[in-house]
Amino acid sequence: MEEAPHGCPGADSAQAGRGASCQGCPNQRLCASGAGAAPDPAVEEIKEKMKTVKHRILVLSGKGGVGKSTFSAHLAHGLAEDGDTQVALLDIDICGPSIPKIMGLEGEQVHQSGSGWSPVYVEDNLGVMSVGFLLSSPDDAVIWRGPKKNGMIKQFLRDVDWGDVDYLIVDTPPGTSDEHLSVVQYLAAAHIDGAVILTTPQEVALQDVRKEISFCHKVKLPIIGVVENMSGFICPKCKKESQIFPPTTGGAEAMCQDLKIPLLGRVPLDPLIGKSCDKGQSFFVEAPDSPATAAYRSIIHSECLRRLLAGSPWRGDVGRNRRAITWLLGRLLPMCPCCELILSLRNREGEVDSVGDTSRKGQ
Repeated sequence: MEEAPHGCPGADSAQAGRGASCQGCPNQRLCASGAGAAPDPAVEEIKEKMKTVKHRILVLSGKGGVGKSTFSAHLAHGLAEDGDTQVALLDIDICGPSIPKIMGLEGEQVHQSGSGWSPVYVEDNLGVMSVGFLLSSPDDAVIWRGPKKNGMIKQFLRDVDWGDVDYLIVDTPPGTSDEHLSVVQYLAAAHIDGAVILTTPQEVALQDVRKEISFCHKVKLPIIGVVENMSGFICPKCKKESQIFPPTTGGAEAMCQDLKIPLLGRVPLDPLIGKSCDKGQSFFVEAPDSPATAAYRSIIHSECLRRLLAGSPWRGDVGRNRRAITWLLGRLLPMCPCCELILSLRNREGEVDSVGDTSRKGQ
């Protein structure tokens, strides 16, 4: 991916969009309008809201179908096994919210109080929020463009009353687009501890995962490490391992060595994982002796994860990161009136009061 033009003055400069280096940049018109320099007031509101959350972890992957939601759910269950640890799971996969099903919360609804939206609780110390709770049926399609998705994510971060939380786990859709840019932007003034990146062993998945790693570098988001999911199948009878998805280019291990990123672990295939997710039950309870359970626990208690969470979190700088985020938006999204709203990085998107209803607040 191309870098920003050499000599770029930055979105908050008086020469933004007007300098010689701005010629040919896809964001020239946006920068010249001054929209990119104006801070979104929601960033500071979210920063205030997030003061009660100790750690924030994003679960990412450039590839779909590699098990992000399954891993997010298992990470939440694993951390919540300590009854003194408060865990929150936020599903920002707006068009494909599977967390309600995996967590056994289908049919639940969000309630609103004076302090905001109340999460839906699996256990007393494990709360969940998803757009799936706002749908009248799990089969309903969410057909939204970028600005409306961004408005929904903003409300999740600003308006949900999580209370005092030790870990906020954010489950994301595949790719490097609207949802990912929104959550990084809105948490910029607070902090993100880092991202766990999911992949499967085959090269077709690793290609897209490398793009996700590039995205993290572009927006200065720390990478906690990579998890290789569906890493072989261990027969429950003979205990022999078979490679269902052969790592033709060395798998996640070779990629991590090449990119100097920690490999947190490998999770083998187990049919009980899918069954437990369909039933909405914890896989740790359903299959405590499975090799996959041991792998999950090893990852959750890995030295890389624990060391990062014990150290200083990533603190974003809105002015510093806006340039990288704006540039990424210009390259990743087609230029159209809808994307102009996304690119503005301001509070212009419609804020969602309910699915199918958008209001223009503050305009």
